[in-house]
Amino acid sequence: MSESPKRKSAALNSQPSTFNRLCEIVAQLRAPGGCPWDREQTHESLLPQLIEEAYEVAGAVRTKEDANFREELGDLLLLIVMHAEIAREAGRFDIDNVIDDVTEKLIRRHPHVFGKSDARDSGAVLKQWESIKRAEKTGKHYLDGLPTALPALMRAQKAQSKAARVNFDWTELRDVIAKIEEEVAEVKSAISSQDRQAIKDESGDLLFAVVNLARKCKLDAEGALQSATDKFVARFNQLEDELKFRGKKLGDVDLAELDAIWNEIKQTPDAEAF
Repeated sequence: MSESPKRKSAALNSQPSTFNRLCEIVAQLRAPGGCPWDREQTHESLLPQLIEEAYEVAGAVRTKEDANFREELGDLLLLIVMHAEIAREAGRFDIDNVIDDVTEKLIRRHPHVFGKSDARDSGAVLKQWESIKRAEKTGKHYLDGLPTALPALMRAQKAQSKAARVNFDWTELRDVIAKIEEEVAEVKSAISSQDRQAIKDESGDLLFAVVNLARKCKLDAEGALQSATDKFVARFNQLEDELKFRGKKLGDVDLAELDAIWNEIKQTPDAEAF
């Protein structure tokens, strides 16, 4: 005799959710008799993997391959659950606390959805978010919460974006370009002085100014540089292949010939594809 729909539904509801099942598996891996490798892990030992997996998620987004994207999201989620489990074992907090905190923060910082605010566009929403965040973190400087572990380009752009939300920003793109030109002149001057510290400082200022240009053009500086590097690698691979075709190899050819081949590659019809 088959189960009634009602009984079948109750049976399904008694099963742990897929998320709870993941948490239970991680707890079992960390428990006595579990996996030796998983039991040895700490917050510190997992940090390199956490950063690596976040980058792999970003890579999967760019490739637009759903299977890979789903897999990388899963790998990142596993590490989040692992960190929460390690904290639970130490009596600090657990995954439910993590979820509760972010849920409450989402509600608190979206009064235009869950309250009475009338913020109507993304710009107003971001300013409101920063205002609420500042109120929550009284006694701290505005940029104190800027993560120090971010890649340099990403951190620079985040700092600039946050400053812009409190009106510290140029309104005209020409002012940003003028700043880049000013920084180029200062780099040249530092190079002429042969002062290594000055060269470092002025080169950093130039990079910061270029990041600002990307931000003002609504581009992700980190992604733009990744794309430029990918293009360089693809063209350099073509250059190497061309040298092999000519019976030559990298390191044995002077810059003039390399530059000539490089320019030929750039002129090919599909050059912009890589």
